[in-house]
Amino acid sequence: MEAVKEYLKRVEEVIAQGPFRDTWESLSAHRTPRWYEDGKFGIFIHWGPYSVPAFGSEWYSRLMYEEGDRCFEHHLKTYGPHKQFGYKDFIPLFRAERFDPVQWAELFREAGARFVMPVAEHHDGFQMYDSNLSEWCASKMGPRRDIAGELKVELEKRDITYTASSHRIEHYWFMSGGKRFESDIPQEVPYGDLYWPAVPAPNPDHSVTDGVEIPAEYMEDWLARTCELVDKYQPKMVYFDWWIQIECMKPYLRKFAAYYYNRAAEWGREVTINYKNDAFQYGTATRDVERGQLADVSPDFWQCDTSVAKNSWGYTEGNDYKEPEEIIADLIDVVSKNGALLLNIGPKADGTIPEEDRHILQEIGKWLSVNGEGIYGTRHWKKYGEGPTVTPEGHFTDTLRKSFTSEDFRFTWKPGALYVFVMKWPEDGVLRIRTLGRDAHSFNGIIRKAELLGFDTPVETVLCGGHLTAIAQGVKSAAPVCLKLTVD
Repeated sequence: MEAVKEYLKRVEEVIAQGPFRDTWESLSAHRTPRWYEDGKFGIFIHWGPYSVPAFGSEWYSRLMYEEGDRCFEHHLKTYGPHKQFGYKDFIPLFRAERFDPVQWAELFREAGARFVMPVAEHHDGFQMYDSNLSEWCASKMGPRRDIAGELKVELEKRDITYTASSHRIEHYWFMSGGKRFESDIPQEVPYGDLYWPAVPAPNPDHSVTDGVEIPAEYMEDWLARTCELVDKYQPKMVYFDWWIQIECMKPYLRKFAAYYYNRAAEWGREVTINYKNDAFQYGTATRDVERGQLADVSPDFWQCDTSVAKNSWGYTEGNDYKEPEEIIADLIDVVSKNGALLLNIGPKADGTIPEEDRHILQEIGKWLSVNGEGIYGTRHWKKYGEGPTVTPEGHFTDTLRKSFTSEDFRFTWKPGALYVFVMKWPEDGVLRIRTLGRDAHSFNGIIRKAELLGFDTPVETVLCGGHLTAIAQGVKSAAPVCLKLTVD
């Protein structure tokens, strides 16, 4: 605890000396980084000891202690009684012996990612970086390597922005199931133990946060850990998972934001924080929607984080993967509504990236290499698009959207060009875009040139009252196609 106390003194000093104070009023001076608004596409990485059992999901560390859950039964059958083999016993098996940061960074470059966000610490409490505040970290146990540091070096060699996430706050109750029966989690978990403090969840529905209280000791430890992550690796974005919005955390969130923004000012870097559920006040950080999107254009830049797999964020055997084309469609939809897509992959315990994850990233990269000018550096237009397919709004809606049709279009813009994404190419090669018709009164520009990115096929356009007609024959594509209109 002495190291934490010393760190907290430093936090107060930095807040006192910098341009940002730990008040919402002061923090509202924060501005969204230009690199983020331009970059649009990033890669999330859920990787840790939970990739060793590779069963259920990245919540294995909790569910293996929940009697009646299939992870509990799987653990008993595969590893034996929890008293003899607990979650901590996966750490020596998490060796990451084939982790190659050069290969990872090359794949992310090939995928067209502009930023990468490894999970620095998940709910299990194991830090995937070199920490001076805990022994339970990747530099001292398991891989015995500074995973975060090695990856950061290779990413920045390729001009890919390094960012990081912390899911630490939920660890407060995450491992508590092991206290309800005989396991390796003691009834009184000492400070500094991997499982500390493992208190019961505040209520049966742990997503409910009303009236929750956490001892200051835990929140101070959280603050010190998170500030250490910032100081050691200088990430340009820090992402927080849900549950940080609880009332007692608000002073600590403000302190962290002030510390982080002040440190970034010292470094001369543009940074931001991702949050959910009004954890931060409007205008002080960047909103994130987990596994979900928005129905219309947001006036403020936002982010959708989702995964290549429908069932899990971490690697599990038999993951239910999405098709590359549907992820590309989601990227377009998000960008057209003033957002960025953070796409998650889950490496295996040995440090290799599964072939399915790799394939998806490579297909996205191929598409972006052709159509990226309609994504990178663009801004939302007057309307996000048109068509019959409705995108459900909110968290955990990413698998509820129906497939796009040939009448669905999405728009992005940059000076001199309007990009019209055809979400499903029509068999007859005829596009009828109502938003751009004369009678819609949305578009009055002069079209100087019309072309399909990646195709040599000529495009004929006819401006009608009801729609703009664009005709291009012989085009075949399973993924969305981008019609670029050079305008005056």
